[in-house]
Amino acid sequence: MRRFHDEDLAGAEFRECDLSGTRMVGVVMRDAVIDGMVTGLVVNGVEVMPYVEAELDRRHPVRVLIRSDEPDDLREAWRHLRDGWMATTGRVRSMPAGSEHRGVDGEWSMVETLRHLVFVHDSWFRRCLLGLTEPFTAMGLGPPHVMDQEAELDPDARPGLDEVLAVRGRQASEIGTWLAGVTPEQLARTAPVPEDERWPPYARGRTVRQCLGTVLGEEWAHHRFCERDLEKLSR
Repeated sequence: MRRFHDEDLAGAEFRECDLSGTRMVGVVMRDAVIDGMVTGLVVNGVEVMPYVEAELDRRHPVRVLIRSDEPDDLREAWRHLRDGWMATTGRVRSMPAGSEHRGVDGEWSMVETLRHLVFVHDSWFRRCLLGLTEPFTAMGLGPPHVMDQEAELDPDARPGLDEVLAVRGRQASEIGTWLAGVTPEQLARTAPVPEDERWPPYARGRTVRQCLGTVLGEEWAHHRFCERDLEKLSR
């Protein structure tokens, strides 16, 4: 355990850090931003995450559909997510040239975000839901250790927006076709994750529904991040 006592951490940035079990006592925290996988957060004796989750559901009703086990709800969630990305694509095309390649505060640009979702599709839909062992799409963008591990991924790829959108369109058609015929029984089955050590090996044993939830959840979360950063660029 690391202990920080009487330290000035004003303006500090913690990125990709595990702060599980962290205790902050007698701290001053003004205008702080926390963005990540947060559970069981207690502030001044109050567990605040149920309030945060309820407010996110109110602002983004698609989250409720994403958590549903009903195929019709999941199909509606997918339509909503696709509509959101279409609107965002139209927005970035109306912005100054090159905006799709600009990141904010060290975050991915829109093109990099879309490349990550290409990787998510290959990982969690094609491999985990369909059980396929085909190569990853070269332009896909994953975590650094996965980029080093999976030989087909090209860390030097610099595709344009239209090139990435073409791949995304094909992948969206795959999901749409699959969702059109999926049943509750299929969703409840164990996902046919290939018996190898390729990404994501920890998915083995999860249900089809859980793997689909990862795909839809990543789509929603990264769309929110992208919209947030485009808004900053617009200002």
